[in-house]
Amino acid sequence: MTKRDLIKGVASLGLSQGMAEQAVEKILTSITESLARGEDVNIYGFGNFEVRDRKARMGRNPRTGENVMIPDRKAVRFKAGKLLVEHIQ
Repeated sequence: MTKRDLIKGVASLGLSQGMAEQAVEKILTSITESLARGEDVNIYGFGNFEVRDRKARMGRNPRTGENVMIPDRKAVRFKAGKLLVEHIQ
């Protein structure tokens, strides 16, 4: 599924294509902004998004075989909710 498919799905509820696109954009922007602030996003039945810190570590450049230091960074983790898991099994 693409973002365009999601917009079409929302538009099928009786919204215009433009209104559906605005709704999807607003939802995605709200999720992104919450994660950027370090807040968890919990969507009941669907899943949870959370930001986790990843520690610096040694990696290897596959092209040269040289060891490279990978710096600290933040990563988004998604854990599927119970209803989502049940629906796909």
